[in-house]
Amino acid sequence: MASAALEAHPKAASAPFGRSWRLLVAARGCVDGGATRAEFAKDLGLLSAHRLSPGELRQRLEQELTALITDGYATESRNRVCLTPSGLLATQEALGIKATTKPAKSNWFDIRDHRLVAVALKLENEPASRLKLLARPDGLRAAVLQHAFNLPARSRTSPSRLRIALAGTALQRAFGNTIKGGLDSGAGLSAKAGRLLASQLAQKPRDFGTDARLIAALAAEAVGSPQSDADALRSAVLRRFVAEISQPVLTAKANPPPPVLVSTPTKAHGVVETQPRPAAATRPDLAGFAKAVQAVAGHKAEGWPGNRKTYISDVWSALSSAHAEWGLTEIEFKSMLAEAHRTGHVVLANADLKDRRSLPKVQQSALVFKNTVLHFVRVED
Repeated sequence: MASAALEAHPKAASAPFGRSWRLLVAARGCVDGGATRAEFAKDLGLLSAHRLSPGELRQRLEQELTALITDGYATESRNRVCLTPSGLLATQEALGIKATTKPAKSNWFDIRDHRLVAVALKLENEPASRLKLLARPDGLRAAVLQHAFNLPARSRTSPSRLRIALAGTALQRAFGNTIKGGLDSGAGLSAKAGRLLASQLAQKPRDFGTDARLIAALAAEAVGSPQSDADALRSAVLRRFVAEISQPVLTAKANPPPPVLVSTPTKAHGVVETQPRPAAATRPDLAGFAKAVQAVAGHKAEGWPGNRKTYISDVWSALSSAHAEWGLTEIEFKSMLAEAHRTGHVVLANADLKDRRSLPKVQQSALVFKNTVLHFVRVED
């Protein structure tokens, strides 16, 4: 690759490639020796076949190559297009490659699988040490989920922290996106409960068994990939990027977003299926949820004044019937209850004394939160 320290073309500073087809074409042309028009069509065609017909691709390539050459960012000789020093500098900046005085060699596969993937995930300005994680399957999956669910960067440090962050996102959705907390919202749940809660983000919520399987499945779904291996994820990420930069800009008023539908697992003849359930907009906020819990718990409370309480399983049964429009799953309900307990909106208690008659309800009510097993909702008198 030619030295990026060479004098830049006067237009380089005012040539923002951004997230566009111009960047995609320039990225293919910035490799050593440039590329022929046939190579442009072949390599970019693999990424855009789902979006553009061969004729549309040729038209787009002609448009972008002509613009690059006209603006002084590329030259063409013997049907081979190469970037000028200014074009190379502008492309490197858009790809997050730091300019150096030492010529660097590059090839299309490195640019495509690393730098363009980083751009697609909006990570091009991240430190090089973090970008190296994209070369690993677990690092790539974490980056995909961070981008898809707007997770904090620290959630990429381990599968457990990523699971906690995903559980926090699922909890926020359960509350109709009216609460804040992100990473810490799912921190008090057990690993199994956290996985079950995070699995509500999947198209078909289920127990994935391990954090690794949960993360792999959610990452594949997030980019529409049939597989969760690194190659399949990279291809899906880049195809989505091409779809994004290929669609025309439309106003939100003229094209309102479709209503959000999520899935509730249901069992029919032993097979787990999914059914549409209400969007998050119908869900209560934290205070509204706590008020509803207290209302149904009051009708089923046991004990004496000042120490009345209701089994969590009884509250769940009554609440799911009284507010079917919320479309809550049991794991969402228990996680919301734990959050209400953590924030002081409701008070939960442990069943100290157990007998055979109450054992089924105790087991059904069990809610593990911060190493404590809770079974009752205390009722305010």
